[in-house]
Amino acid sequence: MRIEPRPLADYPWYLKPFFRSQVRRYGQVLVPGQLWGRVPRLFMAVALLYGALDSRRSLLDPVLRSLVTVRVSQLNWCRFCVDINSATLARRAGSMAKVEALEQWRASDLYSLAERAALDYTEAMTITDRGVTDACMAELRRYFTDDAVIELTGLVAFQNLSSKFNSALDVPPQGFCRRPDA
Repeated sequence: MRIEPRPLADYPWYLKPFFRSQVRRYGQVLVPGQLWGRVPRLFMAVALLYGALDSRRSLLDPVLRSLVTVRVSQLNWCRFCVDINSATLARRAGSMAKVEALEQWRASDLYSLAERAALDYTEAMTITDRGVTDACMAELRRYFTDDAVIELTGLVAFQNLSSKFNSALDVPPQGFCRRPDA
């Protein structure tokens, strides 16, 4: 890791409930949260945006949200993100099958047409020299409302922010998903 987290006692009091929530949910404080927490106003902004995107009121199916976050994480070489998001995807999907096939999703029959459209859009947004085409958007809109496309776009953009942050700082996996490549 390129920058170390501070000792937990050194963070402001108003971040500590977030850290306690992470311990309840994941069994440990997440290293990226500690790194964002070094600049508390950034931590708060990221936490609020993440909360809005990973809401039960989301227009996007939870499995689809996880597929997208894992794929962005893979493309950005974020070991931490692949680890935690793969564990979430496996839990939401009920098995490791979609996790294990995701890097080769185009060749797999595990993904619905809507998931394929979302994954294609995800790659178009994430892979710098590709870009979103009108044809890609038209295919996406066959399966998703305009508001769902906005939410999906926000999710992909957020996961790019998160995974690029973690990758640049070389945040290691924290052992959430026991996979050989995680």
